[in-house]
Amino acid sequence: MTKKAIQLSDHFTYKLLLRFTFPSVIMLVFTSIYGIVDGFFVSNFVGKTPFAALNFIMPVLMILGCVGFMFGTGGGALIAKTLGEGDAKKANETFSLLVYVSAACGVVLSVLGIVFLRPIAVLLGAEGQLLSDCLLYGRIILLALPFYILQYEFQCLFATAEKPKLGLSVTVAAGVTNMVLDALFVAVFHWGLAGAAAATALSQFVGGVIPLVYFGRKNTSLLRLVKCKWDGKALLKACTNGASELMSNISMSLVSMLYNAQLMKYLGENGIAAYGVLMYVSLMFQAVFIGYSVGAAPIVSFHYGAQNHAELKSLLKRSAILLGSFAVLMCLAGELLGRPLSVIFVGYDAELLDLTTHAFSIFSLSFLLSGFVIFGSSFFTALNNGFISAAISFVRTLLFQIAAVLIFPLIFGVDGIWWSIPAAEVMAFLVTLLFLVGNRKKYGYM
Repeated sequence: MTKKAIQLSDHFTYKLLLRFTFPSVIMLVFTSIYGIVDGFFVSNFVGKTPFAALNFIMPVLMILGCVGFMFGTGGGALIAKTLGEGDAKKANETFSLLVYVSAACGVVLSVLGIVFLRPIAVLLGAEGQLLSDCLLYGRIILLALPFYILQYEFQCLFATAEKPKLGLSVTVAAGVTNMVLDALFVAVFHWGLAGAAAATALSQFVGGVIPLVYFGRKNTSLLRLVKCKWDGKALLKACTNGASELMSNISMSLVSMLYNAQLMKYLGENGIAAYGVLMYVSLMFQAVFIGYSVGAAPIVSFHYGAQNHAELKSLLKRSAILLGSFAVLMCLAGELLGRPLSVIFVGYDAELLDLTTHAFSIFSLSFLLSGFVIFGSSFFTALNNGFISAAISFVRTLLFQIAAVLIFPLIFGVDGIWWSIPAAEVMAFLVTLLFLVGNRKKYGYM
């Protein structure tokens, strides 16, 4: 018997909530896994310096690509709220406007990125072979930036369109493209760093174009690309509402640059390589929290638009329990799998392997609270309160981490760099809790 399609207007039990968010979780986990594939092949088939270069320049590329998350999360919340209010025509026009504008932004940012990549890399401290490798990898990736932005945007909007499973299928298609081409270009054809970059760029093309084709034609989802008028108010609302996700991604990238600078100072290229492994695995683990938040956001927005406070209370309570369960599992997995995961990337270097494994044992503690903070920020975005969402993202990914990574090494040495991440999550969790309690009456979710 075919299961009934889940609608945003449904009452969400634990089972229904997991069914609806599961494709988004798997989608984000899969995205992180295929993003890791570049690192695996470069580290094992090209060398430690190219691997360090990839991790060194990646934060810059992420800053440009995260515009897609801003349009996807902020726009998704606005679209779902509009659907909850019963205005499907306006929802489709807003959806179309956001897609067209984000694609145009991608073209502009791609050109600017290629032009300014070298001075940015030099400013961050890259030189010699490290600089050459950064430019080689970065410029190829930037050619596909418009599709990368669209891919991130559609990952959020598929859930809003009540098609999370289709979003997962598109992500799998893009991921398989990257994995197969990485193996072919790097391991078989020996094209080195350029091959890894080309594989990623082509996978981003797949991830951005397939949704364009789907939404550009008649389909069975809630959304379709249509003719639309310029609506500056809706665009501004979507951008300000999604500013938290933009802030979060930009902040993480800036913080990653700072971590790289600190690690270069204390440990050299080994430190950057070890941190790169942590970030790869962190992306995979945090994707569980981000995927759940992305999947749950349109449900929150819809019921907020429909003024269904009882459902909002239920969603927040059930989400807190689910996230707590995920958090314990993520932390235990990090502690138990730290060394096996490190071996995959840096097993060829005993000193680097020991350094990475030790860092893992400290870093994994951050998973206990990070999921609550990620969901808290997403929850306020879904309520169309971009200010609070951005504030949570700001203190978590920028303020607390920068303060910790600058101060802790002075007190605890190199270990202070690894401890700064769990410490920042503790402080961000307390801030998130204060915002949730302080706004409970305004939104009626407690």
